[in-house]
Amino acid sequence: MILIAFEIMLLSINLLFVLGSIFYDDFFGQVYSFFFLTIAACESALGLTILVIFYRLRGGISVSLLTLLKT
Repeated sequence: MILIAFEIMLLSINLLFVLGSIFYDDFFGQVYSFFFLTIAACESALGLTILVIFYRLRGGISVSLLTLLKT
């Protein structure tokens, strides 16, 4: 749920970039949105990889188990 909420926030920022690009009749917002989408996709892939490895090591992905990452 945490990753999904973070991805929704990133997609809303992309929407703002595209709408600003349309409003100001400039294509740089769309270019920024494209680069931002690629960075967000890489970030979510790394996050999911960490969760899969953590699941294999600990046997669960509850938020209470994730506090073990702090130590």
